[in-house]
Amino acid sequence: MFVVGASGAGKSTFIKLIMHEETPNTGEVIVNGYKMSQIRRKDIPYLRRTMGIVFQDFRVIPTMNVFDNVAFTLRAVGASTREIRRKVSHALSMVGLGAKARSFPTELSGGEQQRVGLARALVNNPSLIIADEPTGNVDPNMSYEIVELLTEINRRGTTVVMVTHEHQLVRDFNRRVIMLEGGTVVADNSEGAV
Repeated sequence: MFVVGASGAGKSTFIKLIMHEETPNTGEVIVNGYKMSQIRRKDIPYLRRTMGIVFQDFRVIPTMNVFDNVAFTLRAVGASTREIRRKVSHALSMVGLGAKARSFPTELSGGEQQRVGLARALVNNPSLIIADEPTGNVDPNMSYEIVELLTEINRRGTTVVMVTHEHQLVRDFNRRVIMLEGGTVVADNSEGAV
């Protein structure tokens, strides 16, 4: 689904609520079985392992090659070397970067760097991908490529929540659209048009 709205509408707060970086003043937020009002501090890392995050600014580590950028999260949770090799290779192949595993971020285009971020979000097989303006720093052709990848990931069973200002993408991909205004949902359309 797409989340749209003007600057200040509440899109970033919406994402922070899902990731439990913020707590709601009222109501209840439930993500992957975790109630945000009741989650214990020690369970927050486990909640976050059920999701992958794709950022607008790529957030690749410039001193690490593509493989190590994607492997970073798996190493942080103590995955075995064998599991890391298998999962990273699979994630890189899904985003079309299998041949770039040993390349460094400075050797990649902006679109390729964004696909590294997408592979990193996918590598732990999350049930939810949050894409925060993933097309904001790439050209229009790459924007469509990234949304097509996210659409394919969604077809395979992963929930994808994409925050965007690009209304043409929203129209072209015809998915559920939630429009925020002043921190309130003002439209929720499953046909994709707002």
